Amino acid sequence: MNDAVIVGAVRTPIGKGKPGGALAGVHPVELLAHTLSTLLDRGGVDPALVDDVIGGCVDQVREQAMNTTRNAWLSAGLPESVPATTVDRQCGSSQQAVHFAAQGVISGAYDLVVACGVESMSRVPMWSNVPPGADPFGPGIAARYPDGLVPQGISAELIAAKWSLGRERMDEFATTSHQRAAKAHADGLFDAELAPVTTDSGVVTADESVRPGTTPDVLAGLRPAFADPGFAERFPQIDWSVTAGNSSPINDGASAVLITSSQTAARLGLRPKARLHSFAVTGSDPLLMLTGVIPATEKVLRRAGLRLADIDLFEVNEAFASVVLAWLQETGADPAKVNVNGGAIALGHPLGASGTRLMTTLVHTMEQRGARYGLQTMCEAGGLANATLLEAI
Repeated sequence: MNDAVIVGAVRTPIGKGKPGGALAGVHPVELLAHTLSTLLDRGGVDPALVDDVIGGCVDQVREQAMNTTRNAWLSAGLPESVPATTVDRQCGSSQQAVHFAAQGVISGAYDLVVACGVESMSRVPMWSNVPPGADPFGPGIAARYPDGLVPQGISAELIAAKWSLGRERMDEFATTSHQRAAKAHADGLFDAELAPVTTDSGVVTADESVRPGTTPDVLAGLRPAFADPGFAERFPQIDWSVTAGNSSPINDGASAVLITSSQTAARLGLRPKARLHSFAVTGSDPLLMLTGVIPATEKVLRRAGLRLADIDLFEVNEAFASVVLAWLQETGADPAKVNVNGGAIALGHPLGASGTRLMTTLVHTMEQRGARYGLQTMCEAGGLANATLLEAI
């Protein structure tokens, strides 16, 4: 039976997803095209050998419509003979792309495959694929959840209330994320994973949302981002502690990993960076929505035959501070092993790109720290979560 190994992993710097952001002037197809070219160039791989390209993207509309992964491959000048597809598992889209790619290699359906993702939230804002008046849920969901589902910000508040996570604790967590990310940049720890992007304004070499001067006192001055009288009446337990400062920002970026088997890597002279050991995906309460990372972590460890204590590094997507803090509280993981170079609160969360962005960072951090096992998990809209376990080679 084949294994699946990562032989390359790159990402763009992450730009602020708004007009004037560092990458706002770059078409999302070009962002991903640049990442794909860099991935293959650094690996010295003949692109014609790639069997498939699987990309994640959340808002597949406007400039991200019409199979943006295929468009990016062609825009990069890569062989027309190589197919590509675009998948949507919300924020975990490109992590799911990794799962599909690795499972294809393990099954023998692929020899060499790219998993990737992109999101330009400045050019294609969130919910662009849901025009005013459209109902993406339908009558069945309305009947099953008669009180209605809620936006993710409200879910983050409900998590904070359920796990008794105060504003001060969440702001401290967010501050740590910025401090770790700033230090990682200063120490050059992201250099090997970054693919700088040339724009009309110059070359973008660093993540734009990191704020080295962030402190709990600074964050304490921010107002709650999701306070709403209607939800306050429905959920009196909420104390409105989720802010822009302890949530991930809006961002632009792309990322990609190259996956093959150990046998093919040896034949092509490629050096495996990590083995894709185990996978899990799970569903959870769509009202709380973002807590699936807890059962997904349990599920992937059970499948791997490992304990939490066996894991050296964790990447848990910081969609909101409350999500990671609830995960820490439930799992008992060591915070010193979690998002050691900062997370999405500081680095950014370009939705469709985030899965392979976390994977890229995890692979490089495992190499830098000599870690044996790394675990990545992401919460996703609708009550979903992916978890992936990597093993060093």
